[in-house]
Amino acid sequence: MGKRHRPKCSDSVLLKTVLLLIFCEQVNAQCKIVKCNSDYVSATMNLRGSGRNAEIQKCNALRAYSQCTRKTARTCRGDLIYHSAVHIIEDLMIQHNCSKEGPTASPRPQPPQPRPEGPRKQEACDYERTFREKHGKIPKYLHCGVFGDPHLRTFSGDFQTCRVNGSWPLLDNEYLFVQATSSPLSTMSNATVITKITIIFKNMKQCIDQKVYQAEVNNLPAAFDDGSVNGGRRGGGSNLKIYDREPGSLIEIEAPYIGTIIRVRQLAKQLSFSLRMPEDISLAFQEEQDLQLCLGGCPASQFILRTKDLGRTSSISTEKAKSLCRVKLPVEDAYFQSCVFDVALSGDANMTNAAYYALEDAKDFLPEPGTLHIFATAAAKSLHVPVALLLLLCLATTVGNL
Repeated sequence: MGKRHRPKCSDSVLLKTVLLLIFCEQVNAQCKIVKCNSDYVSATMNLRGSGRNAEIQKCNALRAYSQCTRKTARTCRGDLIYHSAVHIIEDLMIQHNCSKEGPTASPRPQPPQPRPEGPRKQEACDYERTFREKHGKIPKYLHCGVFGDPHLRTFSGDFQTCRVNGSWPLLDNEYLFVQATSSPLSTMSNATVITKITIIFKNMKQCIDQKVYQAEVNNLPAAFDDGSVNGGRRGGGSNLKIYDREPGSLIEIEAPYIGTIIRVRQLAKQLSFSLRMPEDISLAFQEEQDLQLCLGGCPASQFILRTKDLGRTSSISTEKAKSLCRVKLPVEDAYFQSCVFDVALSGDANMTNAAYYALEDAKDFLPEPGTLHIFATAAAKSLHVPVALLLLLCLATTVGNL
């Protein structure tokens, strides 16, 4: 029998596929595969000819492309664009007889992006006042909240339910780090809830000392780990304070030096987290700090469709759960649907409180009217169709060239 060869797409078709992938909407905003695609196109855009030098440059660019995809693999699990790019790289490496080890090509330099401005001077330890004096208006504020089995409202207003167990970063920027840890609600339940929250206010030389706050179920302290209740002795230390609003139930941390307010609640055997933060503070992070649930939502592999998963694992009927949730949540929005999911999955009527207080926090933290309630849309966007069409295009071209 003759040797069978793996069908390969032509260079031009694969390059067009990469270009199209760049403009596809991402499943997971944390996944940086679009940047990898763009860098590869930038590095190979001006390559011409088929001589040895051109082949060397193509292999260098492909190794850089492969290296970039490996770096973003953790945040791209389940992303179809990412997996399509990996297959494209494999095909091109084989086609050009490239070794996996060797030099890499640098992408065309991009102009430096201006870093979002944060407080820089001692008098700037009141963020909102400084912003108003500079821009003549108040800053744009964003809201993020996490509650229940964990349900997430992102800065962009996406509402998701995550299959997260263990510790995940909610925020990780130049000023603040927040991590939530989820655990099973009980050995008899499929539900997971937040059982620990860690918040680190990073050292800011002119304003505050670094402060760490940790809350666990049945331990909601009204002080930082070092026993203090403010930001320390520096000039802006009074612009970070903890308030025990409801002992054992609600802690509020106000951080005017970064224009931020945080609420941590204990509700029965779970914690919830809500935050209001200025937009430019939320964007003050480096490329390696890209895994932030408040910013990008659940990783694609951790996303749960509430209606689909609920039907398989309900502890009580959906109708009974709806009846319990309507008592505190008369509007059937995403908070109501999350309440139904939690109550039906856990069988615990007390789970209604998580969605109710998350909605109350959102009322306080959302600056614009009309943004409070989120309703599910009938037609959800999906990447499956465009990516499948791209791969079929490549396959069709291959078959046509056989």
